[in-house]
Amino acid sequence: MSSEVPPGSPFDLHNEAAYRRWRDAKLTDYPQRAEQLIVEVRDPRALSDGEVAALQQRLRKANMVIYAAATGDDPDKAIPRELGRRFGLVHLDSNYLADDDGITSLTVNPEGEHPNYIPYTNKPIKWHTDGYYNTAAKQIRGLILHCVHAAGAGGDNGLIDPEIAYILLRDENPDFIRVLMRGDVMTIPPGKDGEGGERDAASGPVFSYDAASDSLHMRYTARKRNIEWSQDSMTQDTVAFLEQLLDSANMPYRFRARLEPGMGLLCNNVLHDRSGFTDPAEGERRLLYRARYFDRVAGTGLRQVYPQL
Repeated sequence: MSSEVPPGSPFDLHNEAAYRRWRDAKLTDYPQRAEQLIVEVRDPRALSDGEVAALQQRLRKANMVIYAAATGDDPDKAIPRELGRRFGLVHLDSNYLADDDGITSLTVNPEGEHPNYIPYTNKPIKWHTDGYYNTAAKQIRGLILHCVHAAGAGGDNGLIDPEIAYILLRDENPDFIRVLMRGDVMTIPPGKDGEGGERDAASGPVFSYDAASDSLHMRYTARKRNIEWSQDSMTQDTVAFLEQLLDSANMPYRFRARLEPGMGLLCNNVLHDRSGFTDPAEGERRLLYRARYFDRVAGTGLRQVYPQL
């Protein structure tokens, strides 16, 4: 559960000194290119201590890592499942249209209800964090995307660390953060969730502090339909600025990556998008496994990463 930001936290808007210390530590040696996020591993089901250390180093700095495994197009779902377990991700969100084991097969699927939901089409997907329509008690904190088959063309992902988005917004105007931490700022009305499941209304902040993991959490979508933002002018200005920031060609610390067979993204539910794609003229359709977790990656809490603060 999320709670009030403690006074000593860098996320406390009244504690500028703590914020500046964390900000400086966060941005020191921050990756500049997607290639710096990539770690080559032999088999995510049986990582060596050295591989774990290399993956953890990226996770602690950028809240994400891209692994490139020698498993290629092996369709074994134990690959993302065992990788998650090694990093403390065990509580899966078995969302609507997920497979029986709780892991979702993301591929173009013309059957049943699948064509009604964008993840199962080849259309582009705007900036979001996964599970933005979930209630406060079921927020998605960890995420794995594992590629079995790549698209013929396109299908790459934009990636932004939520802590970087927080810094850019707070540096521009701390009132943006005040707005985005309000409990009523973004509401998903009752109805279908992002993949067709029935759900109640879900109101909550964009940024929140999670005491259990001592970390900043972000819940966001850039989609326009079925999203209700508070109607006051400051909220409208804040949302417009955030949208422009995410889409700006000059935004720093934004990465683009294309997952090839055996590659995957392990992260603390970072902001991501997806370009449209076409499947190969011959061969297998694009297939990614998606595992959503209520857990945050172990060892990435604020005081674990920055004990000196």
